[in-house]
Amino acid sequence: MSKELIRLRNIRMAFDDEVVLNDLNLYINDKEFLTLLGPSGCGKTTTLRIIGGFTTPVSGDVLFDGVRINDVPPYRRQINTVFQKYALFPHMNVFENVAFGLRMQKRPDPKDPSGKRRVKIPETEIRQRVLEMLEVVSLKGFENRKPDALSGGQQQRVAIARALALSPDILCFDEPTSALDPELTGEVLRVIRALAEQKTTMIIVTHEMAFARDVADQVVFMDGGVIVEQGDARQVIEHPREERTRQFLARYSEN
Repeated sequence: MSKELIRLRNIRMAFDDEVVLNDLNLYINDKEFLTLLGPSGCGKTTTLRIIGGFTTPVSGDVLFDGVRINDVPPYRRQINTVFQKYALFPHMNVFENVAFGLRMQKRPDPKDPSGKRRVKIPETEIRQRVLEMLEVVSLKGFENRKPDALSGGQQQRVAIARALALSPDILCFDEPTSALDPELTGEVLRVIRALAEQKTTMIIVTHEMAFARDVADQVVFMDGGVIVEQGDARQVIEHPREERTRQFLARYSEN
C-alpha cells in the first residue's frame, strides 16, 4: 500500500476577501504523479504554493507524512518547486546555479557523537551531485554556460536539475512549459516523463492534456476553488463524469 506524503485538510484561502480555495481536501501518495487541471483562477497555483510553503492558508492543515507543517518555511520542507519562470541566477553559470542550494545546506557532522553540530556538504560531493543531475536533464557539458546563453527549454531543465539536487521527497511544477514554444516544451516534458518513470513523487499544474493523460497517475480538476473531479488520469480526461469537467475539456479541445 502506498504511503501518504501530503494531505491538505479543509484548506481555505482568500485574497482581499475573495475566496480562492474553499474547504479543499487533497492528498498525494509516495511515488505518485498528480496533475492539477482547471481554468485560470481556479486555485491550482495557490494549492501548489501552499504545499511548497510559499503561501499560508487562512485556515486548514497542511500535513507532511502526518505532521502539520503550516508554519514550516519552504527551505525547511522536503518539497522543491520548479516555477513557470526559471528563476536562475543570471550572474552564475549552470554549475553554480545547480550547486547553490547544496552550498546553503548543512547536515549533522559525522564526527560529532551528539549529533548537534552541523557542517557544510563537501565540495567534492557537491560537484558529483551537480554533474549527476545535469546528466539526468541531458545538460552534461553545459556547466560553464551562463543562463543567457541557453534556450528557454535548457534554462527550465537547469531549474529542474537544481531542484533535484536537493533530493526532495516531492517535486512540484507550476506550469513549467507555459512560456516555451512546442519544441522546447517537448524537451522539458521528456525530462518530467523520465522522472515519472522513476516513480518520483510529483505534482504538476499544466495545460498539457495529452501529457497528463499519458503520464500522470491521478488528475484533479478544479474550478472555483474546489475539486470538481478526481481520479485516474485517462479516465478523467477521456471519460469525465462531471458536466463542468466535460465543458472545460471540450473548450480546451476547440482552442
